[in-house]
Amino acid sequence: MTRPSQNPEVRLFVEILQIALQVVIVLTSILCIMFVLLNKGKGGGLSDMFGGGMTQSLNTSGAAQKNVVRITTVLAIVWALSILCYGLMMRFNPPVA
Repeated sequence: MTRPSQNPEVRLFVEILQIALQVVIVLTSILCIMFVLLNKGKGGGLSDMFGGGMTQSLNTSGAAQKNVVRITTVLAIVWALSILCYGLMMRFNPPVA
């Protein structure tokens, strides 16, 4: 099935948007990993293996820990939405060879 030719300006906009989404996906992936590792472990499990006991000695406040959890949640949502948007763009605007 052939697609009708698109306006060159629309094609350029779509390509720029795809690159921007790729950058957002990479940045949110890295930040998600960092913030997940910053989260305080609730006891036992893998968090203690990666230094969870050490974070207890830092005496982080409850408000700071809540902010870390909120930031992690927002980053994960932005990451998931970016993946979804990028997948939809690739489905309906495949790259031209």
